[in-house]
Amino acid sequence: MAIVKPSLAKGTRDFSPIEMEKRNHIFNTLKVVFKKFGYNEIQTPSFENLSTLTGKYGDEGDKLIFKILNSGDYLTKAPSELLASKSSNRLITHLSEKALRYDLTVPFARYVVMHQNDISLPFKRFQIQPVWRADRPQRGRYREFYQCDVDVVGSDSLLNEAEFILIYQEALKALGLIDFTIKINNRKILTGIAEVIGKPKLIVDMTVAIDKLDKIGLEGVNKELLERGFTEADLETLKPIILLEGTNHEKLKQLKSVLSSSENGLKGIAEIEEVFEYVKQFEQSENTLDTLVEVDITLARGLNYYTGCIFEVKTNEVAMGSIGGGGRYDDLTGMFGLKGLTGVGVSFGADRIYDVLEELDLFPKKTMASTKLLIVNFDKHSESFTLPLLYKLRQENIAAELYPAAVKLKKQMSYADAKAIPYVLLVGEEEIQSGKVTLKDMETGEQQNLKASELIGLLKG
Repeated sequence: MAIVKPSLAKGTRDFSPIEMEKRNHIFNTLKVVFKKFGYNEIQTPSFENLSTLTGKYGDEGDKLIFKILNSGDYLTKAPSELLASKSSNRLITHLSEKALRYDLTVPFARYVVMHQNDISLPFKRFQIQPVWRADRPQRGRYREFYQCDVDVVGSDSLLNEAEFILIYQEALKALGLIDFTIKINNRKILTGIAEVIGKPKLIVDMTVAIDKLDKIGLEGVNKELLERGFTEADLETLKPIILLEGTNHEKLKQLKSVLSSSENGLKGIAEIEEVFEYVKQFEQSENTLDTLVEVDITLARGLNYYTGCIFEVKTNEVAMGSIGGGGRYDDLTGMFGLKGLTGVGVSFGADRIYDVLEELDLFPKKTMASTKLLIVNFDKHSESFTLPLLYKLRQENIAAELYPAAVKLKKQMSYADAKAIPYVLLVGEEEIQSGKVTLKDMETGEQQNLKASELIGLLKG
């Protein structure tokens, strides 16, 4: 067999033990916040039926879905005329029946429909699992990455949207982030804008283009809008709306004037104002709306299923894309036969958050080590003496390990350093005779002689 040079697929990564400790710090922090707000965890399969996923993310999103080839001789099941035409798009449904999930929201909608008789509404869930996108890999963007979603279905109350602002605020601050912006818009406002310029049927084309403002600038957006059927006159009408400035209150006031003839637009504005009012009632003396939340009319999220408020979160401390986002989807479950069930949810981009925390050195130092104590192995005699102690330490929920071989002390100490183990226990003949063990603090170098009970008390303290 030929030797294959080991390599990773583009857009994927391995995670070392230390990296996993850091990642779990993020996941565990988020889980604590999610549970505090009444959300329970579920999981769904890594792959879904292709028909479940397609048509939910728009044409651009559908192109990024990783398809799984059918097992066996899949080409024999494809019509010969399609094979001859070499039309890959038309062949897909004959070659692939399943696909890796693109996000967690659509599988969640499928879950709700399939388990509708087993859940109580409103149903609040969180989900932390990997998703896959056939995107071009770049800094902060991977083909395999984790999403951390919180969603509630069966409630049309805008209290939920207000709580998502508070969830973002609490979770990101708990992770150590200080300067970040929670952007908010409403798809009804975007619909209203399309109506005002007389292009209601081009709402999706408009939102897809506007959503790229940060990436391609106003000139690039205008060029794309022209290609999608808008006129120069439309662009002149759109320009002051896209470049809207001022406080949140001032922006909403200007929008009320611009969208005065659009019922949809005014309703979207009213929904944002109601969300803001909820946040004010929650906080009383806090000023989240003034310091963290920003009305951003260019925010479109580019996904077809959003119908109300939409969110996006960006850190201002590191050059990075969005680290979270989401919004209201009024009838996503309708695609699976359950009509009229509204939902709203947001997502945390765990991989991007990881990169931000790493760059800002915000991971707590304790996450660097899983083992708290290493027992040095001097010989078989000391090994036999320390095994009952090791068992007792673990019974007390102290992460401890005994070096598995009686090698040179330097090698065992290097092992402790490499794993960032904070304490090392020395148990030689002198310690065995006295009944007291020697504990070394690897950071300070200090040593102390302790009885077993004292050792446990110190390590648990």
